[in-house]
Amino acid sequence: MAILEILHFPDPRLRKVTEPITVFDDALSRFIDDMFETMYDAPGVGLAATQVGDTRRVAVMDCSEDKTERIVMCNPRILRSEDEEIVDEGCLSVPDHYDRVTRATRLRFAAADRDGHEYEMDAEGLLAQCVQHELAHLDGGLYVDKLSRLKRERIRRKLVKAARQADGADAK
Repeated sequence: MAILEILHFPDPRLRKVTEPITVFDDALSRFIDDMFETMYDAPGVGLAATQVGDTRRVAVMDCSEDKTERIVMCNPRILRSEDEEIVDEGCLSVPDHYDRVTRATRLRFAAADRDGHEYEMDAEGLLAQCVQHELAHLDGGLYVDKLSRLKRERIRRKLVKAARQADGADAK
């Protein structure tokens, strides 16, 4: 397994809309394992393929305290959602920035597992939030899209500046 590089906003690759997975093979399974390893190392509770520069429609999640409830979502879609609440949200692709966004509190989604077996699942609370967050990534979106233009631009400037400073430190 390998730790993959997580792309940071405003990298344009984060805006790619993913392609449905049609081949469920060992290569996909290895990529999913790498995504889990990367997510746990970050540390995070969810990771979408676009966040590591891949355009396959797959995301992984584990919202459990003890990191034992792995969920693989290939070609996911939300079937229904209920109620809304304002929640604090962050993102591995927008490091060190958090803000409040509106998300459905409960939903039902359908997806395929790593072997291509279709399933449906109910989610609420953090899991429902995570499903919505990762699906947005797979559609080329980020949680900062839900913020005002001013807030989004401020975050973009800070991350660009931090990346320049990191590149300067790496060059020394």
